[in-house]
Amino acid sequence: MIWDQKHETMDEAGRKKLQGERLSALIKRAYGSVPFYKKKMDELGVKPEDIKGIEDITKLPFLTKTDMRDIYPYGLVAVPLKDIVEIHTSSGTTGTPVVDAYTINDIKIWGEVMARTLAMGGTTSEDTVQNAYGYGLFTGGLGVHYGARTIGANVIPISGGNTLRQLKTMQDFKSTVLTCTPSYSLMLAEIGKEKGIDFKKLPLKVGFLGAEPWSDGMRREIEEKLNIMALDIYGLTEIIGPGVAAECECKKGLHIFDDHFYPEIIDPETGEVLPHGQKGELVFTTLTKEGSPVIRYRTRDITFLIPEKCECGRTSIRMHRILGRTDDMLIIRGVNVFPSQIEEVLMELEGTEPHYQIIVERTGQLDSIEVQVEMTDKLFSDEIKNLEKEEKEIEGALYSALNVHAKVTLVEPKKIPRSEGKAKRIIDKRKI
Repeated sequence: MIWDQKHETMDEAGRKKLQGERLSALIKRAYGSVPFYKKKMDELGVKPEDIKGIEDITKLPFLTKTDMRDIYPYGLVAVPLKDIVEIHTSSGTTGTPVVDAYTINDIKIWGEVMARTLAMGGTTSEDTVQNAYGYGLFTGGLGVHYGARTIGANVIPISGGNTLRQLKTMQDFKSTVLTCTPSYSLMLAEIGKEKGIDFKKLPLKVGFLGAEPWSDGMRREIEEKLNIMALDIYGLTEIIGPGVAAECECKKGLHIFDDHFYPEIIDPETGEVLPHGQKGELVFTTLTKEGSPVIRYRTRDITFLIPEKCECGRTSIRMHRILGRTDDMLIIRGVNVFPSQIEEVLMELEGTEPHYQIIVERTGQLDSIEVQVEMTDKLFSDEIKNLEKEEKEIEGALYSALNVHAKVTLVEPKKIPRSEGKAKRIIDKRKI
């Protein structure tokens, strides 16, 4: 189901014209009202009148998370503070949080792009949305909430955690739509199975899962265990929250709502813009954001863009699911390793559960990785020699995919810590 026919199916010429007009207006506003942007542009010798179309975006400076932290809290706000109606921030667990400030129009746009997201999985006003993303400063909960309300669906604002209550709510209120992280959906499936819940007998039909990278292998696992269609959604606090991009039922990349959020792919080392189809760092510009607009924000997410028209009829550019992040990429003996690569291999194997952790250590000058993987109950009951054989087979499969050796340790069922939010995949013990 297409929510916004006009903007989701625009022809290329119309889309580029709209993007150019919105970019030009954005730069005029930002230059005139945000001293940070004026200083950055002046340093490059760029003036608002130099930005005539979307192709001129490469003349503009990049924005980084460090920049946003340096001007915390209101350094990017482009309107009088009396016009700000809501504020969200990142967790701040790795430093000063980044701030996203919203005007009433920003909240309306947020509801609209999240309505597009939910509609991609068939959500209508007849549905009951069980929203298990966290409410509060984290953008996930309220973003989904605004989208569900825009569609007219019944939204249950249950927030994250309290798994037994989640399962009871799912049964009692006949939830048809689930929104949470992919790892938490597997936790719901696991605990539900232990409690004797047959998900095939529930009306649950679709899950909108995001906030962490996940693989197609994990998707298959989720769809089988929860008996749903699992769709990837993408967003980040710095841009607006969830609602930046989402998969449709074709599952062939995430449609970026590029009438509001203009994407680029750059070489993370040089900053050079890369052609469509080439993997690099994702960069976004918020074409319509009023409260705290961002210009060429470096997300640190690794992906590539897919320009071809989708079978669903939407014409917006798509992005491949996130392959990893420049800041969670591990460099092991000169080889780039992403957790998503490891997950993809593990999901193809029998005898293991979709729960794993990557332990990184340094001995002398050499780095090494160990992958701890949970066994199924069936494999756990096998003899030691069979377990050792299984470990060697997994090590071989990982080496073929990564081109670097990873020690594999099979651990007993339920040994890997579960998360009610984003799963912690990497434990880095190196002193660097």
